[in-house]
Amino acid sequence: MKKTLLMATLLSSLSFAAYAGGDIEAGKEAAKKFNCASCHGENYSKPLDPAYPKLAGQHADYLAQALHAYQRGGDGAYGRSNPTMVTQAKALSNKDIQNIAAYLHSLPSELVLKK
Repeated sequence: MKKTLLMATLLSSLSFAAYAGGDIEAGKEAAKKFNCASCHGENYSKPLDPAYPKLAGQHADYLAQALHAYQRGGDGAYGRSNPTMVTQAKALSNKDIQNIAAYLHSLPSELVLKK
């Protein structure tokens, strides 16, 4: 019984992870629609201002978490308060966030990420 319950839990969590992954092509379109490149640069690795982060190649879960934090704003716990990003992020649906995060993660990057 315990093995069956454990297996069912494991399989349902795996199917949720696959669902939550995001669509790279839809993310490319969403990034274009929401004009992300206007600040982060056309290839997302050379921002227009050095204060803006490089997004290409970042971990998808980090990008999604950051966008959700901007949606929360800086008033509460776990929020981020950049006025431009708060406004941009509030216009995004959860699916937009997952798709944009998947797209940006898929891009080639100059970032050095430890594995």
